[in-house]
Amino acid sequence: MTTLSGSLLLTFRELWAMRLTQAMLVIASLAWLLLSFALNMDVVEGSLAAVRIFGFDTTPTDGVFNEDTGEWMSQALSLDKFMIGINTFVFGAAYFLGTLLGLFATMPLINGFLEYGRIDLLLSKPLSRPRLLAGHLVGVWLTVLVLSSYLVGGVWLSLSFKTGVWMPMFLMAIPIITVMFAVMYAVILSVSIITRSSGLGLVITYGLIFFSIVLASHNQIVPVLSNTNAAIFMAFYHVLPNFIEVVGVQAQLVEGTVVTSWYPFISSLLFGFVTYGIGFFWFSRRDF
Repeated sequence: MTTLSGSLLLTFRELWAMRLTQAMLVIASLAWLLLSFALNMDVVEGSLAAVRIFGFDTTPTDGVFNEDTGEWMSQALSLDKFMIGINTFVFGAAYFLGTLLGLFATMPLINGFLEYGRIDLLLSKPLSRPRLLAGHLVGVWLTVLVLSSYLVGGVWLSLSFKTGVWMPMFLMAIPIITVMFAVMYAVILSVSIITRSSGLGLVITYGLIFFSIVLASHNQIVPVLSNTNAAIFMAFYHVLPNFIEVVGVQAQLVEGTVVTSWYPFISSLLFGFVTYGIGFFWFSRRDF
């Protein structure tokens, strides 16, 4: 257990020493602090009468049709709708930008981990290869968990104190961001172990993320394809991670509605398990 914790602490130190990781922490701090101080709201009977952000006044309204006059009238936006909207925006930004930046920030780490001379030194320690690799992974996962908790949790606390509306379901964004990062990091890890090129792993991972945008439109694309092409397309849909569609799962959780389908999240998890399995198998067998 001591040797495993040593590998874990080494990963923490390397991540903290990377300037990009520190920059992400600073950006997260600025994001929720600016939002906390710049956002002022006028609340009237549980609804937003006006919102002032960065000195600009806005009046958030919902259109209501008046049957007597035949005109559209406005009404104040409810706090619940406001919280759902802004929390969904924060989750989307943290999910996309956080994952892309997180993958970019941790890419050099696996490259250094597999560097000639260093990997030889690590493998000479009284620690099995699976446990050595597991210590590296847990360190990366926990770092992402802390950063996402700091950003999402900070914004949630700030808005909740200001509005008095507490929506704990929004905090589900934290494990979802962490898990989906772990799924995509599996690609960088496995490709880096097989090819010793973390840059190639990062390119493939980004490619899968952007390809998931196409996969998310399968309901519109499949009907216009031939049977053979449709079968191939759906095979990709079931095998590759559904990074984009997971956003919809989180949005339904925040809104308090029933999740239509957990399949995008579950299939992505299975992809991650299989990809990590390949990486661990190759790492255990490879002659470094």
